[in-house]
Amino acid sequence: MRTSEKPGGRPSANTERPGAQPGLSGPASRKLPVSPRERKPALAALALLLILGGALATTLLVLRSGDRVSAIRIVKQIGGGQQMLVTSMEEVQIADTGVDYVPWSQAAQVARNFASVTLLPGTLLTPRMVASASGELGPGKAIVGLSLKPGQLPITLDEGDRVQVIYVPGRGSDGTQSRVLAQSALVHRMTATSRGTPAGPLAIVVDVKDAPLISTYASSGEVAVVELPGAR
Repeated sequence: MRTSEKPGGRPSANTERPGAQPGLSGPASRKLPVSPRERKPALAALALLLILGGALATTLLVLRSGDRVSAIRIVKQIGGGQQMLVTSMEEVQIADTGVDYVPWSQAAQVARNFASVTLLPGTLLTPRMVASASGELGPGKAIVGLSLKPGQLPITLDEGDRVQVIYVPGRGSDGTQSRVLAQSALVHRMTATSRGTPAGPLAIVVDVKDAPLISTYASSGEVAVVELPGAR
């Protein structure tokens, strides 16, 4: 009996293509194995420590910001060497940041001392800003009173400022030239008019040797003062 084969029959599934790898077919046979990414546990631990440290610091700042202490704030300029009056200070409540501010409870004691440097309004007082003795009001110094008119002093002048004292010859002078009588004098006390323009009585601290000549010219109205903003 003759056996006939069916034309057009499909090849068996086990038939391998020439050049194909066993067990792989199609695009999968062209993919290369991918190595797993390297993990760096040291960097991960460092990042975690930085995050925890930042969170801890923020927490401490928030907690400490709730702690308030009483301190002294300057409300009126005090020149270096001037006595620190209670009227130039006020009490403020500030966050306890660890800075050694002078507490308001010591205001009366502070008022018996002097400023070691020029203190501007808004300054929070620290112990280094206070001196028990004054180099401006001590031996070798004199306080001279001036009576000046508008135009003989700057409108911005204030107590604690530094000024040059200048001799300005009057109209009846014999041709004498103007000259500096005191290179750097401290404005100790001053008054202001109702409009806020400084004028009238003015007390300055000068060297004892310069005091007689300044007083002489001041009595005849031949003195003017020039502010020295950079000399504080």
